[in-house]
Amino acid sequence: MAEEVIAMSTTSRPEHRDDHVPTEELIRRQGVKPLPPLDDLPWEDPFSSDEEYAEFLADLHESRRRS
Repeated sequence: MAEEVIAMSTTSRPEHRDDHVPTEELIRRQGVKPLPPLDDLPWEDPFSSDEEYAEFLADLHESRRRS
């Protein structure tokens, strides 16, 4: 008596699940609001001068070279 071998393809699409909820529906259910334009967001420049920014970048590059 020979055993039957069933091959399964890894490229097959998963079966449709009944619990799938489209992204738009999740957004509606959760009450998610879009972000305002970036220009309208309040922010502060973390660097008080161009020199401070240049020092930060130099330190960042140096720390990356060390690791």
